[in-house]
Amino acid sequence: PQQGLSAQDSTNFQDLKDSFAKENIYPLDLKMAVTTYINQLLAPIIQEFNSKELKKLTSQAYPPEGKAGKGGPAAAERDIDLSRVDIRVGKIVEIGPHPDADSLYVEQIDVGEEAPRTVISGLRHFVAEEHLRDALVAVVCNLKPANMRGIKSQGMLLCASDKDHKTVEVLRVPDGCKPGERITGESFTEAPDAQLNPKKKIFEKVQVDLTTDDSLQVTYKGELLMTSTGPITAPSLKSAVIR
Repeated sequence: PQQGLSAQDSTNFQDLKDSFAKENIYPLDLKMAVTTYINQLLAPIIQEFNSKELKKLTSQAYPPEGKAGKGGPAAAERDIDLSRVDIRVGKIVEIGPHPDADSLYVEQIDVGEEAPRTVISGLRHFVAEEHLRDALVAVVCNLKPANMRGIKSQGMLLCASDKDHKTVEVLRVPDGCKPGERITGESFTEAPDAQLNPKKKIFEKVQVDLTTDDSLQVTYKGELLMTSTGPITAPSLKSAVIR
């Protein structure tokens, strides 16, 4: 066919009709032109929906399909990020050496439940017992309970470590927090899983993005881990491994 007006060049219906009659344009041309204009109209709306705030609202309004659990809707289908992990403020109300392991403490930690949880931590070579008793700490509460030398541990105390694991420090929780209070980032407030599936290595995948900044504040992908009274911190380690 001869060159003529394209569907996008047509300024009125008569031009478009004449171009069709002369076979200068075809239905596919019209479809492409309409698609182009629709995309132009939608571009600012799409850009707005890509903002952090609207992504968060969208994920809350339309959670992924899947089996809902006690920890939140479709936990198994969600993206793996900090929101999956149940980190709470805990208070160590009792502590003593593990009877069968020189490197372990047995702690009773109040995490806001009816009774304290038993937590085993490998801190005896790093932190004195008196520095832990009655301390506010950060506890991962939705790991699968694990037997550690004959005693079942129902959580994990979060610590900062250097890369060689020669220095280990218990993370500090600011004064004024209450046991059981959730610790998370501003963008990660969805309900955590009831229990993390150990086969999926969810905590391990989240852990690689946990560290401390130059102000000793704990971050996840650059976002501060916060309590109601402020961020959690390490005593002295910058760019630390959080484990």
